[in-house]
Amino acid sequence: MPPHAIAYAELYVADDREAAGFLTDNLGFVPVAAAGPATGTPDRRSTALRSGEVILVVTQALGEGTAVARFVEAHGDSIADLAFSCADVRSAYDRAVLAGATALRAPTPALTGGDSQYATVSGFGDIRHTLVAAGEGLPLLPPDRVWALLPAAAEAGGPRPALDHVAVCLEPGTLRKTADFYEAAFDTPYYSSEYIEVGGQAMDSIVVRNADGGITFTLIEPDDTRLPGQINRFLESHNGPGVQHLAFLVDDIVGAVRSLGDRGVAFLRTPGTYYDLLTERVSGMADRIADLRETNVLVDRDEWGYLLQIFTRSPYPRSTLFYEYIQRHGARGFGSSNIKALYEAVEREREVAGR
Repeated sequence: MPPHAIAYAELYVADDREAAGFLTDNLGFVPVAAAGPATGTPDRRSTALRSGEVILVVTQALGEGTAVARFVEAHGDSIADLAFSCADVRSAYDRAVLAGATALRAPTPALTGGDSQYATVSGFGDIRHTLVAAGEGLPLLPPDRVWALLPAAAEAGGPRPALDHVAVCLEPGTLRKTADFYEAAFDTPYYSSEYIEVGGQAMDSIVVRNADGGITFTLIEPDDTRLPGQINRFLESHNGPGVQHLAFLVDDIVGAVRSLGDRGVAFLRTPGTYYDLLTERVSGMADRIADLRETNVLVDRDEWGYLLQIFTRSPYPRSTLFYEYIQRHGARGFGSSNIKALYEAVEREREVAGR
């Protein structure tokens, strides 16, 4: 049986206390477990944090030359593992390897307790996917180390997100191959695609998604026949393919942005001309424009409904990984038209300033 959801994302970082501090102090995550030398893992220190349904694990190397240290040296602070929960780890592992994934760890007993097994296979770039047994307790934690549960703490005020999707930047010419691999290996078939032109830049994207939406990847590659843009900059800064952002699904994005702003989260700002043009681009939003303008929230519409979204600035040294907050009102897309709309708004603002 294939995987059915993303269990957790693990970030390898140069400074785990700083990275965990951003997630707790700014994004409102709560530490739930810790691992390291005191629990029998001498080469790294990890903290698992939770907000709503999202589990992030922050890990720092405690010595040079380890896998964690090499990853951070190559890519900076970045997501190294997107773990998948599975009803049957062995069958999910066998399917992935048969489809061409590199076997990094064959099914083996988990160190987190119980009779469950886990396995690890390769994904895009240097990303790996740990396959963990579903239903072994909450939260699901990396099973290759012993964890000490932390005293229960009340979750801080703010959004209680679920993971909507993961955005991935790929090298030019690898998009279709990667999408085909994820369908064959993890049963995440083609969901949608779009070619986006922004001025002299362009990018191609394919969304792959499993049947219940628990695993959704937006795969993006730059068109290398056009001018370089943000995807090229990511690939250069990250030194290859990687996770560009995690998108957190919330029920009230305007309230979430205000709460997160009060906690010091820096969001990308939207030019005022974007909102001047909004009613022409998206109908039925006139009564919301004031709140959206105040919070810099973006709007997109498709045939099923509309969505609201906003992106944080990257808190990491290489400015690669960042976070998105998204609220859906029926829309099934991912806000791609906002890329073009923002570009046009910026150009209009420049024209006005130049008069």
